[in-house]
Amino acid sequence: MAQSVKTLVDGGKASAGPPLGPALGPLGVPVPKVVQAINDKTKDFNGMKVPVTITVDDKRNFEIEVGTPPTTALLKKELGIEKGPQNPGAESGGNLNFESIVKIAGMKKDSLLSYDMKSAAKEVLGAGIPMSMTVDDKPIKQVQKEIDEGKYDEYF
Repeated sequence: MAQSVKTLVDGGKASAGPPLGPALGPLGVPVPKVVQAINDKTKDFNGMKVPVTITVDDKRNFEIEVGTPPTTALLKKELGIEKGPQNPGAESGGNLNFESIVKIAGMKKDSLLSYDMKSAAKEVLGAGIPMSMTVDDKPIKQVQKEIDEGKYDEYF
């Protein structure tokens, strides 16, 4: 019967120490190999906590499933900020280019409710509204409307 270990790791910086080593050791898998595989799969999330599930079967084969950080955490990382503005609406959370929105939508596509990349981009944009951020120096609602009008179709 397969057993699973769920944990949060620093993107690209998992180690054989706690919590991974002690949890994986009794399952009989090569811990350094598992750690290396986790680091390879999470390197794009450097500096963020990433949910990871390691499933080990009876033959000691392992499978790693990597979750994604919250959309707002990815937006903050792209903006280069640690937290949103203190007075949303009165101050801006920053400005991103549309390529960054598409990049985040690609990272999150498996965990979003959207059926296509256009909808995924709009969903990511929606997460930026409370942070009072802008995209290409435009308010988010305007960018969402322009997506509907086809002005960003070249990105999809």
